[in-house]
Amino acid sequence: MSFTSSFLQLSSLLKPHPSQFLNGSLPLPSFPKIPPFSSSPAPPPPSVLTVRAMKVMQGRVVCASSDKTVSVEVVRLAPHPKYKRRVRKKKKYQAHDPDNQFKVGDYVQLEKSRPISKTKTFIVIPVPPRDTTRGVNLGLPLQSAEQG
Repeated sequence: MSFTSSFLQLSSLLKPHPSQFLNGSLPLPSFPKIPPFSSSPAPPPPSVLTVRAMKVMQGRVVCASSDKTVSVEVVRLAPHPKYKRRVRKKKKYQAHDPDNQFKVGDYVQLEKSRPISKTKTFIVIPVPPRDTTRGVNLGLPLQSAEQG
């Protein structure tokens, strides 16, 4: 007797197990489809979703050696995941400078645009310089000026 004939005889003697959970679960019952109970039709989804986050950022130019491209470092404050203290996070972005007008150290504003190249999706906009004469003239005479 060969191995295959003994196997066929053995498989004919075996009966299926009475438990339905031996090799898998019960077949899932088919539930009837329930219509929505809302009487008014659902409003149409908005046609254009706009996300305003991270559209405009400010940073400092750190590299201006490429033609029509500057590298801008943006610093933001984010909470530390464990200690919850605000820490500085730095990230460099490549931005389009069509006139090559920005030099290293300039503070600029990045505005999101269509992709210009693989890494450039921002356009550089100049930021007006900050007013550094904030506390110089308060309108009050100083004591040292009165004595002199």
